[in-house]
Formats: sequence, structure tokens, C-alpha cells
Amino acid sequence: MNAIKVTQSEWYFRLFPFLLWRQMVTPRNLKSDFIAGLTGAIVVLPQGVAFATIAGMPPEYGLYAGMVPAVIAALFGSSHHLVSGPTTAASIVLFSALSVYAEPGSAEYVALALTLTFMVGVFELGLGLARMGALVNFISHSVIVGFTAGAAILIASKQLKNFFGVEIPRGAHLPEILHSFWTQIGDINPYITGVALITLLSGIAVKRWVPKIPYLIASMVLGSLAALVLNRMYGIEVTGITSVGALPDTLPPLSAPELNLDTIKNLSTSALAVTLFALTEAVSIGRSLAMRSGQRIDGNQEFIGQGLSNIAGSFFSGYVATGSFNRSGLNFQAGAKTPLAAVFAGSFLIVIVVLVGPLAAYLPNAAMAGILFLVAWGLIDFHEIKHVLKSSRRETGILAVTFFGALFLELEVAIFAGVMLSLVLYLMRVAKPRIVTRTPDPRLPKQAFSSDPSLPQCPQLRILRIDGSLFFGSVNHVQEVFAELETQSPEQKHLAIVCQGINFADIQGADALAKEAQARQARGGNLYLINIKQGLWDSLEKCGALDIIGPNHVFQSKQAAITGIYQKLDHEICKTCTKRIFHECKE
Repeated sequence: MNAIKVTQSEWYFRLFPFLLWRQMVTPRNLKSDFIAGLTGAIVVLPQGVAFATIAGMPPEYGLYAGMVPAVIAALFGSSHHLVSGPTTAASIVLFSALSVYAEPGSAEYVALALTLTFMVGVFELGLGLARMGALVNFISHSVIVGFTAGAAILIASKQLKNFFGVEIPRGAHLPEILHSFWTQIGDINPYITGVALITLLSGIAVKRWVPKIPYLIASMVLGSLAALVLNRMYGIEVTGITSVGALPDTLPPLSAPELNLDTIKNLSTSALAVTLFALTEAVSIGRSLAMRSGQRIDGNQEFIGQGLSNIAGSFFSGYVATGSFNRSGLNFQAGAKTPLAAVFAGSFLIVIVVLVGPLAAYLPNAAMAGILFLVAWGLIDFHEIKHVLKSSRRETGILAVTFFGALFLELEVAIFAGVMLSLVLYLMRVAKPRIVTRTPDPRLPKQAFSSDPSLPQCPQLRILRIDGSLFFGSVNHVQEVFAELETQSPEQKHLAIVCQGINFADIQGADALAKEAQARQARGGNLYLINIKQGLWDSLEKCGALDIIGPNHVFQSKQAAITGIYQKLDHEICKTCTKRIFHECKE
């Protein structure tokens, strides 16, 4: 029951998209959503605290980001299974963007995070209302793979201090972190490292041998117990094992972004980078799950839902939220049927935090470091990286630029660099459409066209096929081919273009065809178009190029084209030609 027939006006469902799936809320589906929501709320506990730590936010803010934003995104998005909230990538980009302006964890830092979240929400909402949902299609998958792999290494590197109990300078880049760690190897705290290793290894073991148990929660509990035992045996003064601290057992406090001009100016670039990445992450996850469930995703509505969730989150102490792959996948696997599962997850999280918030006082920072090592390892998609490296040099370049940019540059710069490189390489590719010579092949039924270079050419007519649209980026390449033909075969005054592969032509593309027609007419020949699509016809007609080419020089079939063009050839030359290229050629 994935498709609901829309009987009311489109704007009404854009305002209230949850009405589209209201008929799916049956007692049976409600039970499934309830169970899936409860499972998701439990799993987000360690993740929320971990992500807040990555983002440089107080631990409770990671949980707040999984409450109200998750509910709003579910109600106003389009995916039935997408669960929004804090994520690793969004958290590390947030930290990278804000740590240069304020001390992580400070009140000023939190205020900047809320402002950035509000700005991201406004950008997302604006793009959705402007129906720009297709924008994410232009961000290469290799950008995401490269960025997340680089971000994973950064996450692990920034937790070296908590994993080994050494001092790492705040805001240091990867080379500085590694150098600082290397000089302090002799100062590693064995108690802290032991707790971190117990957390890490227990998480790996549970994930591998007891997959039914949430491995993050299991490792968090075991790491906390190990820290508690060590502190009881030797004392915290000896072990140096510190804890995250108790979480507030209250509802998300009201908050407000600081919208002054200087702050907006400083954060605008970062907000745009976070917006692009967050939307790509959310829509990609939504589409991936939709393919498995048979649902159709509305990218524009998903933009609107994500935008509203972040705007609302900034007023309820939530930092940047987007689609979470782990929680969305778990939501789907747990049997969720409608977005109510995500609504339940956000609502149950509020109740759980109120009940167990004080227990976070027993969660050691070393255990958090072990959990974050697990999270970082899970982010690196080795299978996809190997696939990209083997499949495409272009995509390998994009992946490498984004990966190393994430390691050695600011993360928002890495995102923009990867996006720009992917667009440039795409434009370079489409700027040179495939152009091949076509000739009737007597060996094929009805002398079908062939690209065999050994076949003889008509001395008066060249037939080309262009596979690619004619726009400002490809016009130069097409004109170069036309000029080369004129130089190499000046006697072929007539040119026919098979247009099956041309979807449209912009003003420059249409003008190029018109000029080629005029040039050939001046030499006593002509330009002909075969199998023209409606989009190309409309483009040529609007630009006035069709009047120059001549509507009678446009043919919708190969046979009609050959018959019509043959009548315009110089028959005196045909009499001396022995190639007999066409059926129409005289014996």
C-alpha cells in the first residue's frame, strides 16, 4: 500500500504532506511503527552522546537533536522510513566550522551551533520551496564516499586523547595531532587505554557474534563497568578515568539563534556546505530505502521537511540534523510502515532521557572514545572505495580530492572541492559528445546504418550521428568536427545529422546548426536532420534556426531522408560514381 491517490490540490499536500499516508495508519501498522520507534529511541542514546562529542557540543545536545527534529522531518518529509537527527558527518562539519570561532562546549559555541542550524534550515526550506530537489543529483557519490572516509579518520584522530589519556591541542589538524601523539607515546595512561580497548573490543565482538544486541549500547555498558571497577580498586586520582557527566533529566530547553549580521556573514559559507551535504545525505538515504520498499521519494518535499526540522530544532536546543543511515536502516529492518515510527522514536527519546539521563554520570570519556572508534570504522566503506578505484579514473580523482581535502583542509572546503571537481569533470565529458560517421551497410537488413570505417562513403553526402545535447559547453567541439570535415572532404557539400541522441539545443547549439546550414548552402550543399526529437524541434523552432535549416530538410525516418536527400544531389556526379551507396543510386 505504497501509492496513495492524490485527489486534492498539490499545494494542500505540500502544506500537510502527512495526509498523503494517513490511510496507511492501521492498527497493524501502528503496532509495527511503535516497536520500530522504541528500538530507534534506544539505539540513538549512545549515538546521540557520541555525535555531540564529535560536534564539540555538550552530550545532551546530541539527544535533543534526535527529538523535535526527528518528529518534524517525519511529518513534513516524503520518505516513510527516513529518520532524522544528529549524524557523524554533520557533527564533524559543525565542529570544523565553529571551533575557530569559540571554545567547543562553551555557551558561545552552543549559540553559534544553534544559529548555524537555523541558517541551514532556512537554506534547505528555500531550496525545497524553489523546487530545487534535483540539485543533489549533481553531487557525485564519490564525494560522499571520500568525505565520509576522511571524516572517519578525523573522528578517530580527535579521540586519541580520550582513548590513550594524552593531551592533544584543541583545533589541531591531522598532522599536528599525529605529531603531538607521537611525542607522548611514553605518557599513555594504561587505565584509560584499558577501558577504551574493552569498549572497542566488546563492541566488535557483540556486533560479530551477537548481532541481535545493539553493539553500541553493549560496549558502552561494558566499558562503563570496567571504568567503575578500576576507579573503585585504585581510585580516580590514580586511574585518571573521568566521565561524561550526568545528562539533564528534563525536556529539551527552549533556545533561539543569534541572528546578527556578523554571525550570519561568518557562518554563511559553512551553512551552505552543511546544507549541501546534509540534503545529499538525507535524500540519498531516503531514495535507497525507497528502492527497497517500492516507495517514490519527492526530493523537493524532503528538502522542505529537512528545512523545517532544523528551523524547529534551533528553537529546541537541537543542532544540525539530517537523515541518519544507521537509524533509518534500523527503522526499515525493524518493520516500520509509516513515518509515525520516526515520530514515536523522537517522542520515546524524550521519555528515555528523563528516566536515564543521570546514569550518564557513569559513562567514561574513554568508553566514549572506544565507541567513536567503532563509529569511525563503520563509516569507511571499503567495498565502495575499492569499486570506485577499479571502475573509473574520473571518480577515483573525485574521491581522492574529497578524501585528502577532508584530512588536510577545512571540511567545508573539501565538500565544495569534491562537488566542483565532479561538476567540472561531468561538463568536460558532456562537452565532447560522441560524433561518428554513419553509412548504409549492404550486409545488414534494409541497409541499416553502420559505423564501420571500411565502408565506402558517398562522395557528395556525409552522414553523422551526434550522441549528446547541443549546449554552450559542447558547441565548440561540434563546430571543430564540422570544420575538420570541410577541410578533409570539401567535395561532400551535403551533411545529414542523425539526431536520435540529441535531446535539446540551447541558443548557441541551435545557432551552430543554423550557421552550418548557411555555410553549406553557400557552397551549393545543405544540412539535413534525421530522426529529430520533439525537444530538439521545439528548441530549433523557438530560436528561429528551423527557418534557416528549412523544415523540408527535417526527416523522421532514414528511408525518407535518403529518398529526399538523393533528389538534391548532383546527378552528374552520381552517373560517374561506382560505389552504389544507396538503393536510389542508378545502376
